[in-house]
Amino acid sequence: MTKIVARDRLMFALDVPSAVEADRLLDQLQGHLTFVKVGLELYTAAGPEMVKRIVERGMRVFLDLKFLDIEETVRRATSRVAAMEVEFLTVHANRKALIAAVQGREGSSLKLLAVTVLTNFDGNDLREMGIQRTVQDLVTARALLASEVGCDGVVASGEEATALRQKVGPHFTIVTPGVRPAGKGVDDHARATTPTQTIAAGADYLVIGRPIRDAVDPAATVASILAEMQVAFDARV
Repeated sequence: MTKIVARDRLMFALDVPSAVEADRLLDQLQGHLTFVKVGLELYTAAGPEMVKRIVERGMRVFLDLKFLDIEETVRRATSRVAAMEVEFLTVHANRKALIAAVQGREGSSLKLLAVTVLTNFDGNDLREMGIQRTVQDLVTARALLASEVGCDGVVASGEEATALRQKVGPHFTIVTPGVRPAGKGVDDHARATTPTQTIAAGADYLVIGRPIRDAVDPAATVASILAEMQVAFDARV
């Protein structure tokens, strides 16, 4: 079995308000990580040009825009993303939106991740939305839908990864946000897990933002996280 390299599986959430701040952090982390997640805040501030600059640094990009709109809009927007050399794109796990995204990325190497249930949601949040299923049941149902329509994986918390892996098999990608090193606060994530817990549960990629972004020494923090991740991946294999 091919050895999993932790450095290829850590996605740094570059959640900053400007291109200047993004470049400052990327300068510090150049050579220390390979994957960057660009979300709504940075994309709104700096747009496709920022994505292009990250790609030109030789880094892989996870574009976390969580598309959800009418089919034509999702299809055309996904087609635009596919031309940006982005590796992953998120789409909310709505059947029509997912199918449109699959159509929009046709002919490209873009991988699609279905957003199941946001990691700051719990059962009470679902009930307020009129959803009577448990978080686990809803995440599983949406993951199976994503697999059915041709997506490459899902975004789900570490609490659901074990059950998901049993349902979707070994080749369906599970990306887990809300990961926090032991001893760090969980911020606004209701279902946070540590790197070790997340990997043991079966996740393929870990998304970590604030613990790195807000660290006194971001590069040293990345090194510490990667060391923990590598031990966990080696133990899982």
